[in-house]
Amino acid sequence: MTPTGPFRESPLSFGCAGETLQGVLATPADVPVHGLGVLIVVGGPQVRIGSHRQFVALARRLATQGHATLRFDVRGMGDSTGMPRSFEDLHDDIAAGIDALLATPGVDRVVLWGLCDGASACLLYVDAARDARIAGLALLNPWVRSEQSLAQTHVKHYYRQRLLQRAFWSKLLRGGVGLRAIHDLLRNLRRQRRLPKATQRSFQQRMASGWQGFDGGLLVLLSDTDWTAREFEEQYRNDEAWSQARGRHGVVWRPIEGADHTLSAAPARMAAEESTLAWLRDLG
Repeated sequence: MTPTGPFRESPLSFGCAGETLQGVLATPADVPVHGLGVLIVVGGPQVRIGSHRQFVALARRLATQGHATLRFDVRGMGDSTGMPRSFEDLHDDIAAGIDALLATPGVDRVVLWGLCDGASACLLYVDAARDARIAGLALLNPWVRSEQSLAQTHVKHYYRQRLLQRAFWSKLLRGGVGLRAIHDLLRNLRRQRRLPKATQRSFQQRMASGWQGFDGGLLVLLSDTDWTAREFEEQYRNDEAWSQARGRHGVVWRPIEGADHTLSAAPARMAAEESTLAWLRDLG
């Protein structure tokens, strides 16, 4: 390991279903390793660095406070071998990452931390695996996108605001952009009324099941200027699949002010890091 300030980083290779995954393990340099390690689950298409190096910054910040943190490329991404796959098919990758992190001396439990469809993959994993080694899930702007959810979010958060603007009505009376917006509104109203086909469980339903059945800690970080975060809120509050999940106790909700989807502004990124650390302290 090469010391870099109050943390150390080392490359880590480990197997997954016949392929080789590549990651970077950050560990504390000046404090003992906490029993609670953090596995950053990267969705796609994305690599272990993260947009604006956010996963690098997160792993290093957590390591300074004692939490060994592993960020890695899933199969078919970055430096890892294999074929690319959907976030719905990362169960083996996540399990391999957990095995690798638990091999770190001092680590005996794991928290999964994911952004967007990486967060969704975390919920899908606990729904499928019911893995007792996982102590908590930290979910930033979980992905629940469907044609219906996007239409509903646009109707509630975009068109409602537009209908209160004088400029919108002026354009409408002139037959300009406002008229096209009305057509878009009607199209989105039709979309949000469409019912999905009743076949196998959707990934959103499996996410809700994972949420409800997981008995560890749950941290939900939501950016306040992000459509994906608004879609998740709408589905969580209103969709029938989440009705039982809404009764789950012990969920910590943390809005991130001034934050976009990937926390591109440093204050937003640091706020998410601090919220994660405070939650980890409470989780023990």
